[in-house]
Amino acid sequence: MYLSSISVPCPGIFYSTSARDGTLSRIRIPGGIVTTRQFRVVADLADKFAAGYVNITNRANFQIREVHTEINPEVLHQLREIGLASPIPGVDHLRNIMGSPTAGIDAEELIDTRSLIRALDHYITTHAELAPLSPKFSIAVDGGGALKVCDRPNDIIFSAVEISTQIYFHLKLNLGKSFLNTGILLQPQACVDVVNAIAKVYLQYSALEQENVIAYRKSRKLRLFEVLHNLGREKFLQELESHLPYPLQQLPNIPTPLSTQPYLTRYLHLGVHPQRQQELSYIGVVLPLGKLETWQMHGLADIAQGYGSGTLRLTPWQNLLLTDIPQQYIHEVKSKIENLDLHWSPTKIHSALVACAGSTGCASSATDTKNHALKLAEYLDQCIILNQPVNIHFTGCPKSCAQHNNNDITLLGVSEEKYDLYVGDRDNESKFGRELYQCVAFAELPSLLEKILQVYTAKRLTRHESLGEFANRYSIAELQEMVEEERRDKGDKGDKKDKGDMGDKIIQNLKSKI
Repeated sequence: MYLSSISVPCPGIFYSTSARDGTLSRIRIPGGIVTTRQFRVVADLADKFAAGYVNITNRANFQIREVHTEINPEVLHQLREIGLASPIPGVDHLRNIMGSPTAGIDAEELIDTRSLIRALDHYITTHAELAPLSPKFSIAVDGGGALKVCDRPNDIIFSAVEISTQIYFHLKLNLGKSFLNTGILLQPQACVDVVNAIAKVYLQYSALEQENVIAYRKSRKLRLFEVLHNLGREKFLQELESHLPYPLQQLPNIPTPLSTQPYLTRYLHLGVHPQRQQELSYIGVVLPLGKLETWQMHGLADIAQGYGSGTLRLTPWQNLLLTDIPQQYIHEVKSKIENLDLHWSPTKIHSALVACAGSTGCASSATDTKNHALKLAEYLDQCIILNQPVNIHFTGCPKSCAQHNNNDITLLGVSEEKYDLYVGDRDNESKFGRELYQCVAFAELPSLLEKILQVYTAKRLTRHESLGEFANRYSIAELQEMVEEERRDKGDKGDKKDKGDMGDKIIQNLKSKI
């Protein structure tokens, strides 16, 4: 039975949710791995029932917007048959299991997490008693490879560590604004038992603590971290262990894997990379703002079938991977990607550009974030050449739905066509970083962002220093002065005239579109 338009904040395929641009549905993709058959079925679904495109979410789900026709039971039966819908509708709205998109092909990973992700998903989707869990109940499994997901916001994180040549999963729990390193080490086969025990503790105590729920939360359900705060660390872990047939192994001071460039790890998947399997590579494909037209989906499925192993991998960074490509076909596959109006370069503005649904799709948004983001990228890609990604995040309201981790630049919509501009890491005053400018009209943003990027590329310490790291070395007044100096230099230097004229023409073109 199709459960249409019921009041849940996190949509599933059985639970549609109303948005400003129509109804939206979401399809869970555990670990982000889909077959070409599944990929094509989702494309057909978007063509038949919606507007002919899908979005990849920041949990590596499929999201279908502008659904205009109720998805009938026959289609839902087909989705179940091919593994795209839960056999129990009541749990299908729960968040999918997040994993590294390079699980099983990453030469640096400690353990291939794909079988554990499948086991966790099977547990969640076959146990009806889990339906009362918060729709935001979320799990990530990190195999310790180069492309990490252990820093992504999830309630439960299993992070692979090596202790005396033995591989364990370290249990970490979300505290809301930070993570609790429990010191608990688990054998891979114990992770499902621990999730089961955590779910029991949550269900028992969230029912007792409903009076403490935050008033604005639509779901009226406590988050797991709220239950953890209410119980306290020791009591929570005691209750957790009481639901297990064995004691938990704890080790203080579990070594934390070092990452020399933590900012860049989220973009390591873009471009061509060798797999652990000899003579095979994967290609990380950039999807502008996570959007795929259905004709592009069929084209990507053709590539995966014709050159790879018949699977595609969605990423939490709203892009995808084509895997298992023989070395001799890399150039040919890259050409076919270009023919789909897509690319793989990590240095183009689109590659690290993020935007929420914006005012066309969400009533909470003050600005048309998606269209503004695309226009900004069109301008900047013609004006400046980068040698590493710069993360620019458009959000139409303070909820920051599209991206929760640190950004280089955040543009917060504050009124129609105007943004506050933040730079650098988050601090105690704002989750977006440090405010550099207030109420900047969008028509002025392209030129302003160009100057900021020019200052950054000219004055950073090394080519690997991120824009956020660069900004954090200066006061706001110093940053503003450097940007103003760059503006004055542009007016003074004759060798920049042609480039300035081109930029002015592009800005005028953008203004004409607004």
